[in-house]
Amino acid sequence: MDNISNMIDHTLLKASATQEDIKRICDEAKEYGFASVCVNSCYAKLVSQELDGCGVKTCCVVGFPLGAMSTRAKAYEAECAVQDGAQEIDMVINVGALKEGNDTYAEEDIRAVVEAAKPAIVKVIIETCLLTDEEKERACRISEKAGAAFVKTSTGFSTGGANAHDVALMRKTVGDRLGVKASGGIHTPEQAQELIMAGASRIGASNGAALLRK
Repeated sequence: MDNISNMIDHTLLKASATQEDIKRICDEAKEYGFASVCVNSCYAKLVSQELDGCGVKTCCVVGFPLGAMSTRAKAYEAECAVQDGAQEIDMVINVGALKEGNDTYAEEDIRAVVEAAKPAIVKVIIETCLLTDEEKERACRISEKAGAAFVKTSTGFSTGGANAHDVALMRKTVGDRLGVKASGGIHTPEQAQELIMAGASRIGASNGAALLRK
């Protein structure tokens, strides 16, 4: 399990990122054979051009990092990102809707993005640090019903990141039907391995190379 490069989404979502920074992480992703490069949607076209033909996918975040945009805005952002070359979309769930028990809204919000993003797959960021275990399970079930391909722990921009407990809970909830992506605060190979052992099938990190054992 030491060779996890093809499980890593190499990520750069900082507001200060420049085109040169984006090109650098694309070069790193090609060098190490990462699963994808994950960026804000304004860079979808640039990343898809940089990665053309190399097998590394273009991934864009949508409704990031709060998830509180209108459903139409999220869906349109996803549609535009896919038109610009994105093959995977990481969207943020509407956390407030989930917490107040408005599961119908949360599910329809996800489904709209899933439909708009086709043929790209959608990973739903549930922001575990803001949820109870019951809410995490419910978020996973809602995401599955709405047609998502993955559930994902965190944006990395809130009060906490990935941990083994949450990953194991998410994996137990979705079984082998969906992927589970762990992201946020993953800095060492040991952390990455722990999360994979807990059930993660994808790792999101801004320091992908540091997660690979020497």
